[in-house]
Amino acid sequence: MNKFSTRSYESELLDAPDIPKELLFRNLRELDLINKTLGGHAITLSGMKALITDKSKTYNIVDIGCGGGDAMKEIAGWAEKRGYKVKLTGVDMNADCIAFMKESCKNFPQISGVVMDYRDYLKTHDTTDIIHCSLFCHHLKDDELTELFGYMNKYARSGFVVNDLQRHWFAYYSIRFLTRLLNGSALVKNDAPVSVLRGFRKNELDALLQKADVQRATIGWKWAFRYLILLKK
Repeated sequence: MNKFSTRSYESELLDAPDIPKELLFRNLRELDLINKTLGGHAITLSGMKALITDKSKTYNIVDIGCGGGDAMKEIAGWAEKRGYKVKLTGVDMNADCIAFMKESCKNFPQISGVVMDYRDYLKTHDTTDIIHCSLFCHHLKDDELTELFGYMNKYARSGFVVNDLQRHWFAYYSIRFLTRLLNGSALVKNDAPVSVLRGFRKNELDALLQKADVQRATIGWKWAFRYLILLKK
């Protein structure tokens, strides 16, 4: 059996509770660069375009596992240019990520952040229109993912957008080469290829959505080696 046949549960350095701030912040900037360069942000926006269609309302958007907030800035900028009103809340368990996000997003008054478990946040905020996750799901085990999909299905009034990795040999070796070519941090050099091994095949995502009783969600393949899960209610 090769290492791409089933999901890996190898831990990423980013998941450790005691990452030095300087290293974490560098990694968050690197992830933003990767998303800009390889089209990750564009995938998120393609999902948002399907859900944000009414210029007369304000969409409450929750970004679960928001990290440095780069996806929220992309959504806010896109919405503002097109005359849509959005209120974005980043939810992350890592207080340093939220601190970085607040500084990075200080020029976006429509963006805020909280240090909280996403389950607690969604239970206490019943006005959520759209839930977004980018590069968060591969950090979770299958049973945790089933729970996440169930929560998103229950609490997102308009729908949800999930943007995550395809597990593929070419993606693995390409990102391993790229992070070394660009002299990335020790964190990104380790975690980027591990993230691919923790990524998904389409049939696996289908099974997890079915197990969570999520109906009518679509799964589309996107460049570069991503899946976009979209549920429009």
